[in-house]
Amino acid sequence: MKKFMKLITIVFVFTFVFAGLGLSAQAKAKVKFHIGVVTGSGSQSEDDLRGAKILLKEYGTVKSGGIFQHVMYPDDFMSLRDTYISSVVALADDPLMKAIVVNQAIPGTSEAFKRIRVKRPDILLLAGEPHEDPLVIQSSADLVLSADFVSRGYTIVWAAKQLGAKNFVHISFSRHMKNESFGRRRAIMEAASKDLGLRFVFETVPDPISDVGVPGAQQYILEKVPQWIEKYGKDTAFFCTSDVHLAPLLRQLLAHGGIFVEANLPSPLIGYPEVLELDFSKDNGNFPAILKRVEDAIKAKGGAGRFGTWAFPHGFSLSAGLGEFAKMVADGKAKKDNLNDVFKALAKFTPGAKWNGIYYKDMDTGIRAKNQVLIYMDTYVFGKGFLPTTKQKVQDKYFNITVKN
Repeated sequence: MKKFMKLITIVFVFTFVFAGLGLSAQAKAKVKFHIGVVTGSGSQSEDDLRGAKILLKEYGTVKSGGIFQHVMYPDDFMSLRDTYISSVVALADDPLMKAIVVNQAIPGTSEAFKRIRVKRPDILLLAGEPHEDPLVIQSSADLVLSADFVSRGYTIVWAAKQLGAKNFVHISFSRHMKNESFGRRRAIMEAASKDLGLRFVFETVPDPISDVGVPGAQQYILEKVPQWIEKYGKDTAFFCTSDVHLAPLLRQLLAHGGIFVEANLPSPLIGYPEVLELDFSKDNGNFPAILKRVEDAIKAKGGAGRFGTWAFPHGFSLSAGLGEFAKMVADGKAKKDNLNDVFKALAKFTPGAKWNGIYYKDMDTGIRAKNQVLIYMDTYVFGKGFLPTTKQKVQDKYFNITVKN
């Protein structure tokens, strides 16, 4: 009897093991490809990381038999460039790897992509919000997505007018104005204001990295906004290029009047939580819930219809959207050069928001890139809902405006 029971046990164990092996092989057969997604850490780029995490949740990790392999680049990436490049290139050692997404595409991304291209030309290479020059990243990536500083130069002013603005105040400092994209956007905003019948004003404020530092720069905004409101009136929209100035600007606009359309890189998590004293630690990246809480707080302070943002953070949208696009291409459900497919992918994790964009145009050559797209989302106005920002026709003349010296 004991021998019989021992034999039954051995048969059961072997049956279980081989069944397990069979299930494992079957599970692996279902996954036809892997996708790498590279982001910064929570301390450096929390929204980018959240976008990667939603992909892992939706489609599973490679380790668990899913699709996505996540890698984080070091916080001190400028001094660890070789380490970063090696970690990205190592993803190509996986024979099932069919696409790699990097957001933000920090310095060294183009070199990593070039090395991957040599050993694995079949891998789709996607970059979000590149830190490298456009022509550099365009030379190695299949697709590059970045915020549309050109179209938004017009649409932010257009949205301000929809909210009742008669004046548009652009707040910045010389260091930012020397930045090509910031300078061009300012010039476009001035032209758009003139075309749409708004008075444009440029206000110079302290640079946060100057001698006054962040506290001095913020204190300046706190003191000046009430004066600006008195000077220009409450039907005035304000825009600032630095996130350092954003919280004090929002605080004073809520207290004294004024209009605010959206930030430089819009997000409901920039400025508003500090001013409204909201803790989103338990919301765990649930952006519809976060947006609702901000909206309720804005309405309670009498700001309904006068304050806006993007419903989903730019960084989150790029990580999640590029990952979804990579999966769609790998599945044969999208083409890598189809802009409508890109917008469909972005919409997957940004329900209710609409997207638009245009291919990047080099001002020196006048040539539009075939693989870099400037994108933007509809503006969400608290207490009013989405404005049809992406449906507005941005005239060609705005794309030819250059920086004023």
